[in-house]
Amino acid sequence: MKVITILGAGLSATSLINYLLQHSEENDWHIKIGDIDEQLAKRKINGSKRGKAFYFNVSDDNLVEKTVAESDIVVSLLPARFHFVVAQACVNHGVPMLTASYVSKEMLELQDEAIAKGIGIYNELGVDPGIDHMSAMKIIDQIRNTGGTLTAFFSSTGGLVAPAFDDNPWNYKFTWNPRNVVLAGQGVSKFIRNGDYKFIPYTQLFSRIIPTSVEGYGDFEIYPNRDSLAYRKTYNLDNIPTIFRGTIRRPGFAKAWNVFVQLGATDDSYIIENSESMTYRQFINTFLPFRENESVEEKLINLLPHLVDEEVMQKLHFLEIFSNKTIGLPSASPAQILQKILEDKWQLKEGERDMIVMQHRFEFSDSDNKPHIKVASLVVEGESKEITAMAKTVGLPLAIAVKLVATGKVNIPGVSVPVVPELYQPILDELETLGIVFKEEDL
Repeated sequence: MKVITILGAGLSATSLINYLLQHSEENDWHIKIGDIDEQLAKRKINGSKRGKAFYFNVSDDNLVEKTVAESDIVVSLLPARFHFVVAQACVNHGVPMLTASYVSKEMLELQDEAIAKGIGIYNELGVDPGIDHMSAMKIIDQIRNTGGTLTAFFSSTGGLVAPAFDDNPWNYKFTWNPRNVVLAGQGVSKFIRNGDYKFIPYTQLFSRIIPTSVEGYGDFEIYPNRDSLAYRKTYNLDNIPTIFRGTIRRPGFAKAWNVFVQLGATDDSYIIENSESMTYRQFINTFLPFRENESVEEKLINLLPHLVDEEVMQKLHFLEIFSNKTIGLPSASPAQILQKILEDKWQLKEGERDMIVMQHRFEFSDSDNKPHIKVASLVVEGESKEITAMAKTVGLPLAIAVKLVATGKVNIPGVSVPVVPELYQPILDELETLGIVFKEEDL
């Protein structure tokens, strides 16, 4: 019997746990789920005889070592900063580890030790990163294997609200960590277009929009992610003239969000005094010029006339940012205050569902130097409050990878991401049977 230990029982763990429990009898697995909230872990097991919940605290070094030593495979769904702690213990005890998170610099430092122990430290097995890598590499390898040359690659993903529940003027609701949404894009975005490097500062990011559409789901817009250039190495595309990764939203979102960026309302570097007693209206007014004869609304329009039109004002009024509602959040940064304002309006209500949208665009020439364009699009809608599109697309590819490692079908020693056929192909094949299917079209 193999012991598969899952560390972390949060939202993204649900689909993973359900999948492994469903396959536990046929494969003779025992699924252990550790969380600082042991009752949460028990609920996720839902009475299965093949599962066991236990208290786990990653800050307890002895508990980490003991937990790993008693496992055959470890899955870390802890906050990203703790993956290395678990991975180091896994290397110490010769136990493979899998996670959905990005490879960190610290994780890469375990490469030689993991190879020496003959174990894999498998990373980026969720949705983005994860399914994006697998689906992209499948087509990139197809192009290469038929003698083609890829000249441009665009890849974008977005977590959105399902169309049936898209009922506000932003066409957006929180489907994952709200703080990450508020802070998204800060820093410099880097990509390359037709051989020219592009470096987009945060203050210009939300004005650099690419339109797209997905059959059956309508129009979307894409703004650049932070660092597209790093993916040249990931996909072995060192000499590609164009590579771009972005985030997907509905049309009009970026223009309205840019108002908050230009005001400085997404800044998380300082605290606003007396924020708990400040009103929403006063909060917005703190970023506007002092003009006695103008209302807050007038000052905003006059400060940002190129952004604040009737449609944008409709979005802002929906958030009630001009109201006298009290913030009630002490010692808060602008970003924290904005997050609270948004959480009041962008939460998924009971019974509402989320949606993941992913799209790749490949421009390439075939072996006869004839140009082609292929677009691959994925849309996944959530099923319930717990089985969300985000939880499915993070948990299921990770779960399938665990099965492949546990059954001995995959063994890649060292620190890896899913860009090799022996890993991405069986995962994509099984995801299709679970309804996670890319639609490909040649333009």
